[in-house]
Amino acid sequence: QVQLVESGGGLVQPGGSLRLSCAASGSIFSVYDMGWYRQAPGKQRELVATITRDGTTNYADSVMGRFTISRDNGKNTVYLQMNSLKPEDTAVYSCNARHIWRKTDYWGQGTQVTVSS
Repeated sequence: QVQLVESGGGLVQPGGSLRLSCAASGSIFSVYDMGWYRQAPGKQRELVATITRDGTTNYADSVMGRFTISRDNGKNTVYLQMNSLKPEDTAVYSCNARHIWRKTDYWGQGTQVTVSS
């Protein structure tokens, strides 16, 4: 299995930027597709961005052009660069790892992102 620890969340003003990191340990990082999800108060968890082990990315329409997901297999880390942040981006952001063969999902503890003036 894999353990995931997110970091980088915090309070930022609208239009600002944050970079989230998700450090993986306990398994072979390259055998997992990775993703970022978020959940705002009173709402369902939604996909933000995914990146396969081959580097193929996918983004929610709401973050397209503003967020960038990337991964560094040497550091066993996936990142989410968030630019032009909006108040509606406020949520708990969680890192996800999905084993490409087993299709098992692992989640980090989440990190709070608050966008407010």
